[in-house]
Amino acid sequence: MRIQLAGELHTRKASLPRIRVHDTRHTCASMLAALGVHPRVAMRILRHSQISVTMNVYTQIASPESRKALDQLNDSLDGENP
Repeated sequence: MRIQLAGELHTRKASLPRIRVHDTRHTCASMLAALGVHPRVAMRILRHSQISVTMNVYTQIASPESRKALDQLNDSLDGENP
C-alpha cells in the first residue's frame, strides 16, 4: 500500500496519467497477441485459468486497418510524414 501511495504522489508531481499495475496486464496480453504468441502461452504467462478470460477480457487485437492507421499517426507524430 505504501509503495502504491508513493507511486501516486510521484505520478501527480510529474503530471503523468495514473496507470494501475493491473492495467499493465491488459497491455501485456495485447502485446503478446500482437507478437503472435499462442493464446495458451499468454494464458499461462498471465496466470489465467480460462483462455476465454485472456482472449475476451484482457486482449485487444487491432484490425489490420486500425494498425495501419495507428502506424501512420505514429509516423506523423514522429515527424516522418508531414
